[in-house]
Amino acid sequence: QVQLVESGGGSVPAGGSLRLSCAASGRAFSSYAMAWFRQAPGKEREIVTSIDWNNIITYTADSVKGRFTISRDNAKNTVYLQMNSLKPEDTALYYCAARFRSDASFRSWGQGTQVTVSS
Repeated sequence: QVQLVESGGGSVPAGGSLRLSCAASGRAFSSYAMAWFRQAPGKEREIVTSIDWNNIITYTADSVKGRFTISRDNAKNTVYLQMNSLKPEDTALYYCAARFRSDASFRSWGQGTQVTVSS
């Protein structure tokens, strides 16, 4: 498994931007699909977007299409989430997760980074 550490969260006004980073330690980062999830207060955790080991974006939630972009740099063992045109409903704890290519589910999780968008 890989260990994941998120950073880059913060408080921004509506319409602002943030870039989250997720640094992975461990072996074979390039063999993992990566994803960003989020959980707002009182709501279930939801997947935001994901990217596979071939750098292909495999999923983006309708609620963030056109505003959020996932990317990865395998040389740096890091995955990013660029968030533009932020809305108050994007306020949540954002988690990075990793799934090894032969696994059916995401098994490695970071501790989360808080994003707060004010109206």
